[in-house]
Amino acid sequence: MELDFSSLQSAIAQLEKSLKFATSEMAQQDEELFDQLRNSVIQCFEFTYELSHKMLKRYLKETSASVDAAEFDSFADLIRTGNQHGLLRSDWSRWKVYRQARNDSSHTYDKSKAEAVYRLAPDFLEEAAYLFQQLSSKC
Repeated sequence: MELDFSSLQSAIAQLEKSLKFATSEMAQQDEELFDQLRNSVIQCFEFTYELSHKMLKRYLKETSASVDAAEFDSFADLIRTGNQHGLLRSDWSRWKVYRQARNDSSHTYDKSKAEAVYRLAPDFLEEAAYLFQQLSSKC
């Protein structure tokens, strides 16, 4: 089986780079620059989250014994199955937080919600990197 996870790898690298810039000394000294870089982190978080979800589902479908077995009734089922296969670092309760943050950031703009997503991004970066590592090692 040969699946291409390079888009996930690129998204992870962009999220990591955005976080690095947002936490730089220059960003910490310039509120307007920080706001722009925080927004970059949030956009990278959203994109990386979406790709993580899609790549997990794609891998599970490809490795499933039957196509029907790879159809998931819910997002929770997808995450539980990913955990059963050792692909995820965190369980459903943590992924539920990531999913809510993604929904909050993409449907409304509220400074407190943006700040919450920004604070969650480093943890999600570790989660996405773990997923990428696991997927890459299995293909």
